[in-house]
Amino acid sequence: MTNRTGRTLCAIATATLAAGALFSGAAQADGEAGEHVEAMHEHIDTYVSDARAMTETASGLADAYAGGEAADPQALIDKWESVKLHAAIETTAATIYASIWQGIYGVKEAIEKERPDEAVREQVDALDHALWQGVGAVRLAAMQQKRGGGPGGDDARGHVASGPVATIGEIEHNLDRVVAEYAEGETKEAKELVHSTYMERFEGIEGLLIEQDAELVEALEKDFNVTLPRLIDQGAELSELRGAVDAMKEKLERAEGLAAKAGGDKEEVF
Repeated sequence: MTNRTGRTLCAIATATLAAGALFSGAAQADGEAGEHVEAMHEHIDTYVSDARAMTETASGLADAYAGGEAADPQALIDKWESVKLHAAIETTAATIYASIWQGIYGVKEAIEKERPDEAVREQVDALDHALWQGVGAVRLAAMQQKRGGGPGGDDARGHVASGPVATIGEIEHNLDRVVAEYAEGETKEAKELVHSTYMERFEGIEGLLIEQDAELVEALEKDFNVTLPRLIDQGAELSELRGAVDAMKEKLERAEGLAAKAGGDKEEVF
């Protein structure tokens, strides 16, 4: 497996969301996050232990599966929902949070579909990588929080996008949360988030984007209003929804470039 220090450093680059976006107060799918997220720097050792416990649980399942023993993937899901690291990552790094759920379901599907031992191990490794990225992201967020940028800090109050480019960043953040909600079985919440992101974020910038690339705007409108809701309603595989979101992000990257080129980073009133 990749060196864990390297994973932590990699996570810092992955978790470069603005502090206001990191602590945007998004609803927790599992209820109250717990007091520990208000002082994460005091619980880093716990989060590290939680990551190790998750890795051990996943590796144990892979060992049992390889040995022809009963391997119930639900144990991995139950473990994830019980550890404090869950809420810490959910609160601070939506992208990594979604990747962890994808890794968990990757292990689950590999076992349930009786894939080769190597395939199960690959999914365990992917989950392990995401977990340690998450720990790195939480460390970074804890540092920001300690300096006053965490929940209740100045950066958490009244956070609004200052222009189209910043708004696109918020849209991408919300799309990651859609995947996370769906992974947790919160399909209603996932659909509502798709709808609110379209109405409250995308519609505010589409006028500027239409001037630059009307076909791109049309494609994104279809993604928001047809592709994602249909996949959610159909109970699509998590990987399929993640793929659709990744494709949307590619389009949004193009949109971000167009907005920046048009000077759309100036503050606008939507």
